[in-house]
Amino acid sequence: MPTVSVGRDRLFEALGCTYTDEEFDELCFQFGIELDDITTEKAIQRKEKHLEEEGVEDDGETIYKIEVPANRYDLLCLEGLAQALRIFNGLDPIPTYKVANIGTESMLEMRVKTETSKIRPYVVCAVLRGVTFDEAKYNSFIELQDRLHQNICRRRTLVAIGTHDLDTIEGPFTYEALPPAEINFVPLKQTRNFRADELMEFYKSDLKLKKFLHIIENSPVYPVIYDCKRTVLSLPPIINGAHSAISLKTKNVFIECTATDLTKANIVLNTMVTMFSVYSERKFEVEPVKVTYPDGKSYVCPDLSIYNMNVPLSYITGIIGVQLPEDKVASLLHKMQLRAEKSVSEDKEVKFVVSVPPTRSDVLHPCDVAEDVAIAYGYNEIPKRKPASLNPLPLSQFSDLIRTEIAMTGYTEVLTWILCSKKEIFSMLNREEDNSAVTIADSRTSEFEVVRPSLMPGLLRTVGHNKDHPKPIKIFEVGDIVLLDDTIDVGAVNRRHLAALYCGANSGFELIHGLVDKIMEATGTNFVSPGNSTGYYIEKSEEPAFLQGRQASVIYGGKRIGTFGIVHPKVLKEYDIPDVCSFLELDMQSFL
Repeated sequence: MPTVSVGRDRLFEALGCTYTDEEFDELCFQFGIELDDITTEKAIQRKEKHLEEEGVEDDGETIYKIEVPANRYDLLCLEGLAQALRIFNGLDPIPTYKVANIGTESMLEMRVKTETSKIRPYVVCAVLRGVTFDEAKYNSFIELQDRLHQNICRRRTLVAIGTHDLDTIEGPFTYEALPPAEINFVPLKQTRNFRADELMEFYKSDLKLKKFLHIIENSPVYPVIYDCKRTVLSLPPIINGAHSAISLKTKNVFIECTATDLTKANIVLNTMVTMFSVYSERKFEVEPVKVTYPDGKSYVCPDLSIYNMNVPLSYITGIIGVQLPEDKVASLLHKMQLRAEKSVSEDKEVKFVVSVPPTRSDVLHPCDVAEDVAIAYGYNEIPKRKPASLNPLPLSQFSDLIRTEIAMTGYTEVLTWILCSKKEIFSMLNREEDNSAVTIADSRTSEFEVVRPSLMPGLLRTVGHNKDHPKPIKIFEVGDIVLLDDTIDVGAVNRRHLAALYCGANSGFELIHGLVDKIMEATGTNFVSPGNSTGYYIEKSEEPAFLQGRQASVIYGGKRIGTFGIVHPKVLKEYDIPDVCSFLELDMQSFL
């Protein structure tokens, strides 16, 4: 989870209250976050430079490192943390964010060119008017961008944020995609002009920016944003232009987010403007921008509207396990920045209409609302109880019964990897390689290339690694395999299999055949003559992993459900097993 570093004194000032370290740690726990570390500015600098601890001295401001949930983007800066904790403590009301009421003809406009669809097709924008920055607020503004870039923006691959001093540029703006040689500007913190392709080479030695170059450097066109005078605002997702750089004197901030994912772009823009509209001249008000796409369609952003979610009271209390009155639930939701209005359905069920603000993009489902109630109520306050007994799935229940039966015959259960190499399921089992297995994309190791279509490789590998164990070795496994299936929407299906292996000098066909009969007896299945579908029978098999003439297929209900026999010597040699092995594998789901 992300860790946010904030100055203790500034945080306490924003909270309007001071705490001891223990008290603040407890407050964090109650709110569902964690005080991860307490350090100082100089201690952080020494750690970054790998310096030894110095003698006793004033190490500067105390820094709190607070761990927040990965989907709570509103808690990635001091402003969001302070606001959330003040509302949690009942010191502030839930803020109402609004878009300034101006006509579309008076709005700033961002015009998107067709070529941007080749690289980063989306852009959203907004303006914060009358912002008052000091050094701490400015640093927090920049740090929030960096944290969003690392988190939801996925290192700028999905979204890149650009912030500009609006008083230095003029609209309407254009979002274009041009060949690198046609883009010329002075980048942030530089003093000379660079062509975009030159800039790519220049930043290959920059420790911070070089990790973002791969996003666009191989593209024939680069995204770029211009104002009406063809001044470059930014070359997303790499760098902003120096001309529109914000500073402590900036009063009006233009924010643009270019993206490959429009949903995430809107979340990022909403987070930026809601967190820092608190410093605007008109608190919690944001000026909209019209974005016009090549097809002529226009959209006004940001969208700061709330959306309503109907959540039954019984659903909330059922998940938490505590019966709470309606007023109490509404009060707890208010502490978590969610307004809740009671309503009664036609069937007399009490429901809440929960209003989700633009800061809470993590609330997607009624279970998120129930979770917030549980956090506000306090997990430690929920009485401990034994969960109600759950009826096991028939397949799980049947699997446990079979495990018991086989264990009672002297076999030891093992658990093996569900992933294996292609070699293990084909050449090592004396089989021709084909496309019958589910393959792992971009496998990191040759040992885990496919999902096992049989339990046989795992048991043979287990015996091969334990060949010095006293004989006989009698092991079994009940587990899932995965088979390709075009009739399933995901293209594959899980099947529960049973496999058993007997390894020893006296291992023979009759031993494993006896285990088959024992399993069938345990399932209440009778041996019948071939062709009879009321029970099971065996017939000749031609599996290459088994010795010819010493193997058989198990037929149940007219279908082949498994194979057993003596493992082929070539297979045993592949697994470095010196003793004779007999093996059985059955599809257990066939019995259900």
